[in-house]
Amino acid sequence: MSVSTDRATRIRIEHGAKRVRTYFNGQVVADTSRPVLVWEVPYYPAYYIPLADVRSGLLEPAGRTVQSPGLGEGDLYTVRVGDRTAEGAALRYEHSPVEELRDLVRFDWAAMDAWFEEDEEVYTHPRDPHTRVDILASSRHVRVEVDGVTVAESHRPTVLFETGLPPRYYLPKTDVRLDLLAPTATVSHCPYKGQAEYWSVRAGDTVHDDLVWSYRTPLHESRKIEGLVAFYNEKVDLFVDDVLQKRPRTKFS
Repeated sequence: MSVSTDRATRIRIEHGAKRVRTYFNGQVVADTSRPVLVWEVPYYPAYYIPLADVRSGLLEPAGRTVQSPGLGEGDLYTVRVGDRTAEGAALRYEHSPVEELRDLVRFDWAAMDAWFEEDEEVYTHPRDPHTRVDILASSRHVRVEVDGVTVAESHRPTVLFETGLPPRYYLPKTDVRLDLLAPTATVSHCPYKGQAEYWSVRAGDTVHDDLVWSYRTPLHESRKIEGLVAFYNEKVDLFVDDVLQKRPRTKFS
């Protein structure tokens, strides 16, 4: 994998080696073994695919453009496969100041039906090659308080360490005050862990929305947290071995 950063734009670009495919309406729209990862946002990359590896005849000019402060003006294309279309779901910066992006196409992740890295389906966004997830069993004493009410206490947490985020303490449900939890309709998706479901916490007369989450059927590499629950460190009082932890500042704060 080669790495470069365009000095003028400060856009990080890496050339990957995974085979990447995306599908729409049952057809392979793009299939490449030379994907380019571009960090347009700090948290995760987007896949840019060589135009030569995009199936011909599926892209139609949408007649619209977008402007990026780092990448210049990009042309939007509609993806048409059979009787289905995805309006403006493909983007090309043909005249970008970043020369190596000019012959690449970025497909809107959510507009496509499925994405694969090699033969494994990937969800939400591409996996960041610099993100590592370690999941370790622990015997540390963990206590969670919300507005002074103890809502969970355990001596058997499973600790998930993910690059760029604070440790997450996943606790058995039997160590949680389930009577204080109310399920919500919220779900989230993670390319490393899968789909999470959420609960709110009632402490006294106050309800704190979506404070707790769990992965009922996590992806294979994260099976150790299956059925366990975690609280946002950013929004609760978390004690580890009776020491109150400082609330971290993250995108979830």
